[in-house]
Amino acid sequence: MRVIAGTHRGRRLRGPEGLILRPTSDRVREALFSILGNRLPNSRFLDLYAGTGAVGIEALSRGARHVTSIESSADALKLLRQNVSDCRLADQMTVHAQTVKQFLSRPNQWNGSYDIVFADPPYAVAHELASLFDDIAIDQLFAPDSWLVIEHPKKTMLPTHLGRSAFLRRYPYGDTILSIFSSSGPAQP
Repeated sequence: MRVIAGTHRGRRLRGPEGLILRPTSDRVREALFSILGNRLPNSRFLDLYAGTGAVGIEALSRGARHVTSIESSADALKLLRQNVSDCRLADQMTVHAQTVKQFLSRPNQWNGSYDIVFADPPYAVAHELASLFDDIAIDQLFAPDSWLVIEHPKKTMLPTHLGRSAFLRRYPYGDTILSIFSSSGPAQP
């Protein structure tokens, strides 16, 4: 794994060896940041199910102001923290060692709202995201006109609303889909 673009372009990241992790592929990461475009610079980025931290590190490399990463696996946390240290990004990334459900239920840990929320849950639990976003103080989590991006398998159909975020568009990449939701609702014609 490597950082694809930005200030850390080409930097190698530590990846899983025999761990049950499914890092976001370079192709999907490149597509994600192409989709985000001008939303990314100076944004507050929340990386749920952060794994090795590759998506969050890429976000910082491409201009995000700060990334908050949530990961509960001890093995993944070790890789994530090592990658953050290797890239010297500890002052720009906050890592929470807890489940996504725990983090979302504790608004005092959010330190403000987020412009971009990225979720790449284990594919077996992707369908459970709707219930996670229904039970939180959504107005505190999402900044005005923020996006929620979910990476999920093609076979998983997400609802048209997650909390108060409305579905905008799906982007297919083989068996992987990036689904975009907006806190301000669907685009008007």
